[in-house]
Amino acid sequence: MSDSDGKKTLGLRGSRPGQVKQSFSHGRTKSVVVETKRKRVVVPKPGAAKPSAKTAGQSSPATDPKNRPAGISDAELDRRMKALAAANAREAEEAEKRAADEKARAEDRDRRRAEAEAKEREEREREEKAKAKAEDEARREREAEEAKARAAEPAPAPAEPGPVAAAPRGGAPKPSTPVRRDRDDRDNRKAKPTRDDGGRRAGKLTLNQALSGGEGGRQKSLAAMKRKQERARQKAMGGNVEREKVTRTVQLPEAITVGELANRMSERVADVVKSLMTSGIMATQNQSIDADTAELIIEEFGHKVQRVSDADVEDVIQKVVDDEKDLKPRPPVITVMGHVDHGKTSLLDAIRNAKVVSGEAGGITQHIGAYQVDQGGTKLTFLDTPGHAAFTSMRARGAQVTDIVVLVVAADDAVMPQTIEAINHAKAANVPMIVAINKIDRPEANPDKVRTDLLQHEVVVEKMSGEVQDVEVSAIKGTGLDELLEAISLQSEILELHANPDRAATGAVIEAQLDVGRGPVATVLVQTGTLRQGDIFVVGEQWGRVRAMENDHGERVKEAGPSVPVEVLGLNGTPEAGDVLNVVETEAQAREIAEYREKAAKDKRAAAGAATTLEQLMANAKADENVSELPILVKADVQGSAEAIVQAMEKIGNDEVRVRVLHSGVGAITESDIGLAEASGAPVFGFNVRANASARNSANQKGVEIRYYSVIYDLVDDVKAAASGLLSAEVRENFIGYAQIKEVFKVSGVGKVAGCLVTEGVARRSAGVRLLRDDVVIHEGTLKTLKRFKDEVPEVQSGQECGMAFENYDDIRPNDVIEIFEREEVERSLS
Repeated sequence: MSDSDGKKTLGLRGSRPGQVKQSFSHGRTKSVVVETKRKRVVVPKPGAAKPSAKTAGQSSPATDPKNRPAGISDAELDRRMKALAAANAREAEEAEKRAADEKARAEDRDRRRAEAEAKEREEREREEKAKAKAEDEARREREAEEAKARAAEPAPAPAEPGPVAAAPRGGAPKPSTPVRRDRDDRDNRKAKPTRDDGGRRAGKLTLNQALSGGEGGRQKSLAAMKRKQERARQKAMGGNVEREKVTRTVQLPEAITVGELANRMSERVADVVKSLMTSGIMATQNQSIDADTAELIIEEFGHKVQRVSDADVEDVIQKVVDDEKDLKPRPPVITVMGHVDHGKTSLLDAIRNAKVVSGEAGGITQHIGAYQVDQGGTKLTFLDTPGHAAFTSMRARGAQVTDIVVLVVAADDAVMPQTIEAINHAKAANVPMIVAINKIDRPEANPDKVRTDLLQHEVVVEKMSGEVQDVEVSAIKGTGLDELLEAISLQSEILELHANPDRAATGAVIEAQLDVGRGPVATVLVQTGTLRQGDIFVVGEQWGRVRAMENDHGERVKEAGPSVPVEVLGLNGTPEAGDVLNVVETEAQAREIAEYREKAAKDKRAAAGAATTLEQLMANAKADENVSELPILVKADVQGSAEAIVQAMEKIGNDEVRVRVLHSGVGAITESDIGLAEASGAPVFGFNVRANASARNSANQKGVEIRYYSVIYDLVDDVKAAASGLLSAEVRENFIGYAQIKEVFKVSGVGKVAGCLVTEGVARRSAGVRLLRDDVVIHEGTLKTLKRFKDEVPEVQSGQECGMAFENYDDIRPNDVIEIFEREEVERSLS
């Protein structure tokens, strides 16, 4: 619709139009049309506006009884008139105040506009001065060059003094023509049409310009405009000024990407790629190059090289060698080892007067426990390790942090396989051993047999003239406990155990688990230093801050010294049992070390799982082709149990079938575990954990089997049974008889028929047969017919004659021997 179609513009009824002038930065103004609504004001009639002197003493028309509204008294009328006068006075005050405010705003606008104009004028004058200065210098250079050129020419003859005579008396002649030409060129440059950039060269950008996109299309950034201004200023001040080359010290790791190398040198990526191409290396900015190549590039760009390794981040963990005077006595760490069900935990319970066996499923210890007991004013720290074979690695870690090993052997059972494992772990850790012969209260107990059996494993007890202490104890009746504690105290005195408590703490993770209410929790045995609440630490691939600590009685403690076991809260993830805890100064250091360790572990796993050559890859694929796999998922309550279960699963299987653990973790069974199990067709095994509600519903919908266990025996046995179902049945051959061919006959419709004599066993129609010629098998198959005289019979006994015909085979001769056998399929199982 056009503006000249005769229609009026939209406006307010009863308003008066006007214009308001808006002011913006840099002296810009804008006129805006506004409409003001008139306020209704009660105005007296013209005849009654100014009463004359004649009528001053008379009543006014408003107060005249003739003009007064009906029912209005004099008092009411007087009150109304006073209210009207007050309203008029108030309106006059507001009008004066508005006028004063408007005048003040106008003055403020004028002042700001004047300041902006003055600032802009100064900027223009400064630029003009710089340009004039640059032009003056350029002119002087040209004059100097022309003077040099004239000096190089031969001197003119003295008979021609015209130009010299025309020169003014003031001195050397000033050429006027070049000056005029420069001024004309400057005028022409000013007259050239320039692109309107909306004042962006000044570095200012209004909101309206940013929203409307005044320049259209892509706009320059403020940084680009500043760089442009800097270049223009440098050019005006005397041409291009090259920046001084900044030499940097570039930290160079073992491998670095091209983009990161350019970033550390503060050079353009394109320049680095170009330099690599000149060296014969074609690489993009995301590709990695080795340290030697990167060093050549850095030196080519004029920077210095500082070789660093990724492992340097661990240098913040100080290997402090403690001074002898700082060392103080510390409690010994005693690890209780032995075969399953030989009474290790019961013996420890008898020492600390607590019943922990009742809390363990099946009466066996599923986790490593750490306890501290007070023996006559001396602290003793005990580690109770499980005795089941699946927990071998946990027991090995227990031997790494221990000072003394108490080997528990049942007097009625003697030395068992896991007793031998415990002896080997103790010897490998080079720690002294004390033999506790348990269950001596039983009638079938034979302590001397235990001592004799230990001799076979190079453990010679004192009663056998050896150096290893042995104590006969009964955990049930409490017999010999004092002697055992005395032997431990004596051994700890011989060792002279000391540690420095006044330093940053280091310790070992005995156990780790994911608690629902508390998050990741680690049982840490402090080895040196003192671990305090608020310390920042890194442990394995995890890091954290000590939010709280609890001792073995569940009490909150503020600090833990050497040989003190505590539960630590505040980790960002669940560490591995056996990881070393180190206290560092800052969170940044802890996070950097943890990220480096995680990356290194990931690379190590990837390198171990990858085939290095094509031949190895094909060999692995061919080997896996004939192997059946049983995929499973394992979730446990603590890290040590999960690791032990995975190791037990790896031992199950043979060349035909194996168990593959797709995923193992700590904590409840979640919906993501169910999704992974469904995709792989695997069951989910929960050890002392349960599935949450969403995981249960998802498992029911997707048909994923979830099994719960609290004893590791049952889990291992069930997995063995399931894996045994993948084994192909074993086929066994049972020999049932021999027959010798006496004569060969040709029968129409049947072919060659052998007249045989059964010499041994029995010949059956349904059995398999082999044809032997000179004790060499020349055919194996089945019988087509078995006849006794003219009748088809199911079997023929030894000593009888019969006729036999082979299925699809006619090469039979007299004196050949027929071996008769039956095949039987036998179900196999994993041992």
